[in-house]
Amino acid sequence: MNEGSAKDLGVSDTLRVACLGAGYFAQFHYDAWRRVERVRLVGSCDQDPAKAKATGLTAFSDLECMLKMAKPDLLDIITPPTTHFSAIELAIRNGVKTIICQKPFCTSLEEARKATELAEEAGVIIVIHENFRFQPWYRTIRQALERQLLGDLLQVTFRLRTGDGQGPKAYLDRQPYFQEMPRLLIHETGVHWIDTFRYLIGEPEAVYADLRRLNPAIKGEDAGYFIFDYSNGVRALFDGNRLLDHAAENCRTTLGEALLEGTRGTLTLKGDGSVRLRHFGDKDETLLLAAQDWPGFGGDCVKNLISHVVDGLLDGKPLENEARSYLKVIAIEQAIYESDRKGQKIREFDCA
Repeated sequence: MNEGSAKDLGVSDTLRVACLGAGYFAQFHYDAWRRVERVRLVGSCDQDPAKAKATGLTAFSDLECMLKMAKPDLLDIITPPTTHFSAIELAIRNGVKTIICQKPFCTSLEEARKATELAEEAGVIIVIHENFRFQPWYRTIRQALERQLLGDLLQVTFRLRTGDGQGPKAYLDRQPYFQEMPRLLIHETGVHWIDTFRYLIGEPEAVYADLRRLNPAIKGEDAGYFIFDYSNGVRALFDGNRLLDHAAENCRTTLGEALLEGTRGTLTLKGDGSVRLRHFGDKDETLLLAAQDWPGFGGDCVKNLISHVVDGLLDGKPLENEARSYLKVIAIEQAIYESDRKGQKIREFDCA
């Protein structure tokens, strides 16, 4: 964990931030950065100069040029995995001391490990932009678990129901590359709950998975399950199906619904982002988190993660999701696909 401060990192009390990428999801990053204090945006880089210019920042089409001219303290990488390693390498070579990198992190566990080691040798911090654990409902659920409101936790279930995966035009209106991904449900989406389950419950000791493809218009899997085993007997189930929806005005707010069950009660996450507690034996529920009109994406989790990093760098607060820790997420993802291929439970994950 990071225990440094702005002085230790050689930066002032204002971070100079540059962004690589100006595609669909990048809009949430730029909006969030503009709403965070103690930050100065100094550049945007994209292979399409028009997209970089549209951000309203000083525009670049060459990353190394931006790094040399804008001299950022922090580079936010918002591009596909195939670009990650070279961008990290360039940033380190040009004196950037902190990097935020979107998930999936690099193209493989081996490449992610190599990028992590390169950064550690140079004293550079990499934080993976895995933002679901920063959604307000999961922060609320974590607090409820820490207060032992459920007694002994026995089971956690998340049902992913995005409702955007039916027919030959599935995903084309927003993220058309989804159709060509050889691995979709887990690699692109379910990975969020690998990390979220780790955040809420800890590290699993085994995993079993059963994956399938329902829409013939896409290459990867779009439905399936994975189950995490924990040494204390808890089980966590991810039940994903991108063709089906759930009861929500906007299915993209939470992407589904969750249920956490313990000996003293049950927590329910609804599609509007509300969290409710029902005590064991009762019919009535207590509202722990009300639905709100959150700005940005997913309960404003992009801004929450970015603010967390800024506070960590400038105030010396511990950082979550640093690259070394995130290697475990990639290793578990690999184990999920291995379990599906072999049709058996996997108890040993590739060493992260």
